[in-house]
Amino acid sequence: MSEAVTRTVTTPPGLLASLDPLLREWLPRQRWFAGKGRPVTGFALVTATELLPPSAKLGLYHLLVRAHQPLLPGHGGQEQPGDCYQLLIGVREALPPRLAPALIGHVTQGPLAGRTVYEALHDARPADLLLEALRTRARIGGLRFERDPDQEIRSGLVPRLMTAEQSNSSVVYGDTFILKLLRRIVPGINPDLELPLALAREGCPRVPPPTAWMVADAEGAAASAPAQPYVLGVLQPFVQGATDGWELALRELAKGEDFVAEARALGRATAEVHTALARALPTVTLGHSQLRSLVAGMTERLEAAVHAVPALRPYAAGLRSAYSAVDELAAEGSTWTAQRVHGDLHLGQCLRSPAGDWSLIDFEGEPARPLAERRMPQPAVRDVAGMLRSFDYAARSVDPPQPEWAGHCRAAYCSGYAEAAGRDPRTDPVLLRAYETDKAVYEVVYEARHRPEWLPVPMAAVRRLAAPDPT
Repeated sequence: MSEAVTRTVTTPPGLLASLDPLLREWLPRQRWFAGKGRPVTGFALVTATELLPPSAKLGLYHLLVRAHQPLLPGHGGQEQPGDCYQLLIGVREALPPRLAPALIGHVTQGPLAGRTVYEALHDARPADLLLEALRTRARIGGLRFERDPDQEIRSGLVPRLMTAEQSNSSVVYGDTFILKLLRRIVPGINPDLELPLALAREGCPRVPPPTAWMVADAEGAAASAPAQPYVLGVLQPFVQGATDGWELALRELAKGEDFVAEARALGRATAEVHTALARALPTVTLGHSQLRSLVAGMTERLEAAVHAVPALRPYAAGLRSAYSAVDELAAEGSTWTAQRVHGDLHLGQCLRSPAGDWSLIDFEGEPARPLAERRMPQPAVRDVAGMLRSFDYAARSVDPPQPEWAGHCRAAYCSGYAEAAGRDPRTDPVLLRAYETDKAVYEVVYEARHRPEWLPVPMAAVRRLAAPDPT
């Protein structure tokens, strides 16, 4: 077993100030930047760690920076601290042609004046350094690289940056491991590490077990109330040759093939994960007061959505009835069990191996939601509702739309879930309808803001869910 490597580092003063004008232009262009539509007016440095000194041919800095942005209209126009982002900044005299797409800019002031800085994950040497730090359980400044002591990491694996992700960045090492680096960072226990670790302890084969992970210590914590560390990334086995569920579903649709067998198998896989999570972590019973709070949150999101997207207004009363039906059952004494769930389950979060086995990935939940909310126990039908909406999206992304295809998949998924869990989600139609309605309302707002051409997809679901008989 490799001994942990500890190295103290110093970061030159004025580093962030020298990068500031370049980052203001570069950061909003990244796919994982969450504050699009609002200018970046400045940065606050959370942590800075020198991984390679810039005096060498290649320099490398790990930064956690908080982007300052003005509030959205209606909030007084004041600036707020904004989100914290993880950056890996490479430093060179000049970039070779292969790294041209990674360019951030040329520094004109401060300690890096005259140098070129770039997104270092595009470069093999920085990617190698991260894997080696994980392999040796290194401590570099405030960064800690942890590893499961029972798992080995072989050195010399060739890295490649994946380009398909939206909210994070991933590097694959020799088709053996995949390192997912979180981009929006919040202090605390991240479910993307917490839940796969819990599932690994339960021996659940449906989720790749964490091999190693990166953590940053929070600075300035008081002894009486120590700050939570930042989870930065997770290394897991790479499922070689796997296809994500969204790509596979679209491929079958294009060929005119059904997806029933795969949907049923995916339902079984989801139920196995839910069952393992219920064994591994505490469950709670939701009574009337908790359900009243849940319904209030859904209703509040609906009212905000109607204000933002007027097309929802004719359906508001019908959609609201989906939530009030839950409240009525709770008032009569009905209760539901809540447990830890995936939190953002859809076809793109599922992988099918060449052997036909399904795995679930990306357990961080919806990144825009507060971490405490993402870690709360919730009814398992929330995940089911997300997958049902995903089948609908796939069926309506083709021309002409195939709603019957979606209906068959939705039924098969629930049947597969029942086979593994012993209970069919469709036997709880009131709560399932409420969660599917909440998801469709969220989708309407998202599509109206970011992809107006996709708005008819969730609006079709809205019309169905607002009807007296939503089935």
